[in-house]
Amino acid sequence: MLDRLWYGQSGWRWLLAPFALLFGLISGLRRLAFRRGWLGAYRAGLPVIVVGNLSVGGNGKTPVVIWLVEQLQARGWRPGVVSRGYGGKAPHYPYRLDAGCTTAEAGDEPVLIARRCGCPVVVAPVRADAVRLLEASGEVDIIITDDGLQHYALARDIELVVVDGVRRFGNRCLLPMGPLREPLSRLRRVHAVLCNGGEPGPGEYGMQLVAAKPRRVLDDASPDAPLGPEIDALAGIGHPPRFFATLTELGYKLRQAQGYADHHPFDRSELLARFADRPLFMTEKDAVKCRAFAQPNWWYLPVSAELPQALLDTLLKSLKESRFGTGH
Repeated sequence: MLDRLWYGQSGWRWLLAPFALLFGLISGLRRLAFRRGWLGAYRAGLPVIVVGNLSVGGNGKTPVVIWLVEQLQARGWRPGVVSRGYGGKAPHYPYRLDAGCTTAEAGDEPVLIARRCGCPVVVAPVRADAVRLLEASGEVDIIITDDGLQHYALARDIELVVVDGVRRFGNRCLLPMGPLREPLSRLRRVHAVLCNGGEPGPGEYGMQLVAAKPRRVLDDASPDAPLGPEIDALAGIGHPPRFFATLTELGYKLRQAQGYADHHPFDRSELLARFADRPLFMTEKDAVKCRAFAQPNWWYLPVSAELPQALLDTLLKSLKESRFGTGH
């Protein structure tokens, strides 16, 4: 329903114009209050990079965070990641992930990042609390926030916005009339716009998500023989059709393609009843939630972001020129 409203030509969206106007007024006043210093923001003693988006839904932020962590590690930095931990309920906040942490405690994306990168990851609804914990640990020298572009209570040195290169900004209207959390003019204040798929716009960096070989959800093992060609698939991400299209492009024939809401808490009984006959493929983000009850023929498809090295060079130059990040 919302996809048709936001990304189609539905005239019904104009009924929501008063609410979008109110949303824009409130969010705009809030931005102004932080910009003018009327509301205080925590400024960390370490460089902070925010990876976020303007629109609701998954645009590929988490693969960008993973790319940043891996690239910075390769250059001698010691990054840590903070996240709100959406979908999880930790025993306390801030909450640092460990090897036994579950998605029910920390949320799916933080668990995925910790598994892929092996870096410190801390979740907290108030991101400044997570940043303080990482600073106090002495283990990191740069902090990346997964999402949080609109979380102005945490000051940042670099802002990156990820854009769905196919859907772009839909009808270009603010919530609830359209998918935007902030007006498009906000892009003029960020350091870089990353276009995930499609054709990058002027000044944008092109980004691609590249799939690796499937891994078994149960134990991360590689398949001994080719899978398929007929498979089932599920995706509990912001835009499931993107994942299904990737599988089709890889040559798989999808007999079932079931999309779920982003961060969906999967039910073991439902999945076992629905997907019993063929290999089941899912995203890596879904796999971290299904690992505890996964079947031997359940597989996930790891994806990695490909971005130009010029982007990282530009970001590091900006950090070196600031009062943060000296010595690298």
